[in-house]
Amino acid sequence: MSAGRTVAIVGGGLAGLAAGCALADRGFRIELFERKPFLGGRASSYEHPGTGEVIDNCQHVLLGCCTNLLDLYGRIGVVDRVRWYDRLTFIEPGGARSQIAPTFLPAPLHSAPSFFRARALTVRDKLSIARAMLALMPRLPADDGAASFATWLQRHGQTPAAISRFWQPVLVSALNEELDRVSVSSAALVFRDAFLKSAEAGRMGLPAMPLSQLYAHAGEYIRQHGGSVHLRSSANSVAVERDRVRVCVGGAEYSVDYAVLAVPFRALDSLLPNSEQFAALRQSASHLETAPITGVHLWFDRQITELDHAVLLDRTIQWMFHKSRILGRDGNGSYVELVISSSKSLVEKSRQEVLEMALRELGEFFPAVREASVIKTAVVKEVHATFVPGPGSDQHRPGNRTDFERLFIAGDWTATGWPATMEGAVRSGYMCAESLLTMAGDSGRVLVPDLPARGFMRLFA
Repeated sequence: MSAGRTVAIVGGGLAGLAAGCALADRGFRIELFERKPFLGGRASSYEHPGTGEVIDNCQHVLLGCCTNLLDLYGRIGVVDRVRWYDRLTFIEPGGARSQIAPTFLPAPLHSAPSFFRARALTVRDKLSIARAMLALMPRLPADDGAASFATWLQRHGQTPAAISRFWQPVLVSALNEELDRVSVSSAALVFRDAFLKSAEAGRMGLPAMPLSQLYAHAGEYIRQHGGSVHLRSSANSVAVERDRVRVCVGGAEYSVDYAVLAVPFRALDSLLPNSEQFAALRQSASHLETAPITGVHLWFDRQITELDHAVLLDRTIQWMFHKSRILGRDGNGSYVELVISSSKSLVEKSRQEVLEMALRELGEFFPAVREASVIKTAVVKEVHATFVPGPGSDQHRPGNRTDFERLFIAGDWTATGWPATMEGAVRSGYMCAESLLTMAGDSGRVLVPDLPARGFMRLFA
């Protein structure tokens, strides 16, 4: 039924790639347009002009609960390019370490022994966290559209250290916003699905190759299924007719059966027809905000740590990723990436100021940094990295359909039920593919179910 029908996808990020791969599987011919010279969108890599090194624009992390992202990886044949970790290491300034890892105990108790041994938290801190976890176990708390997760934590008796050394390091990294600006539902979803439902759900995966090389496999998948991928091709406008959609790209025009706009919400205005049918969509998008992420890349002349990654407490830098180890690069040096999520305080700072701060703080966690020589450096600021999942923001996240039956939208900012993550982007692409298939008279599910709860958590499934 779908043979010969064409779909134009504007945007080669994860949402566009997911929709394209799923629809190509169903016999649609895909024409994908990406303005950059590589695929992946905000989850991409490029050759940094100042260093000559291929770097990711920011470290991206997946979890075992990211079922749709893993399904996409299976489609395009890159599942084996992910390194998996069961253990999280939290480091205090001065070097003291605490590790949280699963045991044989059933969920949600699987990490309890290591949690209660963690040196970074006092007994009072741990008991307050346990009380909050108990409140999250039965169901996700409702988002009343006004209260933030910081307020929820205060209502549930969390100590200052529990917030700053447990909730904040994980959630600010996952949601890219401070806890007083994120919704209760978004924060609760991350913790319940990743930390409580099962040990498998909380496993952390890191891509073991540059991101654009990883997602180039999705472009090849589309080509192998008869589609085309156009890089350095920026769409100018989209015109919807009764039986066709016309997409203008540079000086060329493509006439297709359907179109998917898989672009950030800030890019909609320049693409959408100026008609009343899109007034509500534009109004919804105008309520959404973005937050920045900063990545600091450092190359040292020696090994600075044996760890592949670590959570860094009580400082501006939040995570250390030992990229040379993760990528499997042999040698005596260290290439590390430091990640600062919700990095509003760094946006206006100079590159040198950011580097001095990062090196000073990194030396507090890893003493070898003070003796090492820095060979190369890069600072990458993604000013509009993700949308802010603020209280009440879900009401402004649109679905995949528009008032034109041949035009669809996709992106991690749409109504996926997830925050702005790689999993959220792929869910959006798959949901968009399902909507388009239904409109085209096809059937069949694309979205992959969530991981089932394990252990005692099955009582609350």
